[in-house]
Parts: sequence; C-alpha cells; structure tokens
Amino acid sequence: MSDIIVLPGLGGSGEGHWQTLWERQNPQMRRFQPASWDRPELTDWIAALDREISRSKTPPVLVVHSLACQLVAHWAASAQARILGAFLVSAPDPTGEVYLTEAPSFANPPRRRLPFPSLLVASTDDPFGSFDYATESASVWGSELIDVGALGHINANSGIGCWPEGYALFGRFRAGLV
Repeated sequence: MSDIIVLPGLGGSGEGHWQTLWERQNPQMRRFQPASWDRPELTDWIAALDREISRSKTPPVLVVHSLACQLVAHWAASAQARILGAFLVSAPDPTGEVYLTEAPSFANPPRRRLPFPSLLVASTDDPFGSFDYATESASVWGSELIDVGALGHINANSGIGCWPEGYALFGRFRAGLV
C-alpha cells in the first residue's frame, strides 16, 4: 500500500474539514507541514512537499485541497520525486482575490499536463473558482473531472462532515493507480 500525503490549503484544514477527518480515520494518511498555513510561501510549501514525499517508502498518493492544487501544479513542473497520483479538490482560480492578498507567490501556476494521474473534484458554486475554471484546469492538467454539484468550496463550511462521497471517489481513484 502506498503512503497518502494530505495537502491542505490556506489555513491548514481545521478540525471539521474532511481532510482532517479522513486523517483520523486512515493511519496511512499524513499531512505535509509547511512553515505557515496562514502566510503561505510557494518555495516553503514545495520544500515541505518534497520532504514529505522523501519520507515515503513507495511513491505516494496526494490528497489535495484548494491552494494546494496550485502548489501541485507548480511542484510538478520541476519535481524530481515521483508520486502515484493526485486527488485534487476545489482548485481555486489564481486570478481571484485570495491570491492578491493571501498567497501571491502561488499565482501564475504552470498550465501544462501533470506528469501523473489526477482527478479534479469541483463544485458548481465554489466561491474561489468557477466550474468553468475547474473544467479548463482539468483539461490542461489531463485530469478526470468530477462534478459534485453545489457544495461551495468543499470544506467544513459546506456541511459535508467527513464527506463519505468524496472518500468513495478517492478510493476509486486510488484503486485505479498502478
């Protein structure tokens, strides 16, 4: 079984977030640890991801939310390490306002195919990234796109708890990785 690395977005996915709840349920999951969840710097987040991948005995699977989707796009452009795949959820639009104030170093992610299998899960009413942006991102990244309907930013505010539907999607995605 491969390791599973959880990559939260801005703020670090708090107590009620599905990523945190999944980690508690699955001992194979562990969270990468950048210096700051609230003042993200791209170079630091890339280094933290590389450190966590290097701890894996086999190529890991990434479980990614929000800002970390853009981290993965940046990281993949020059990554030396290998991963099995990335389960991407709620990719925010890097031209949106959050980037102007909270994460300017994450702006302008490379728009090219990811060198590993990926699945992008998107909501039709995400305030941080339109469904059109998700559709375009999936196409550019070579990701399968899953429309989960109107779930906002697919976070604790969405009222989905441990998000069993998402866990089932992740299970199917992971089972298809070689």
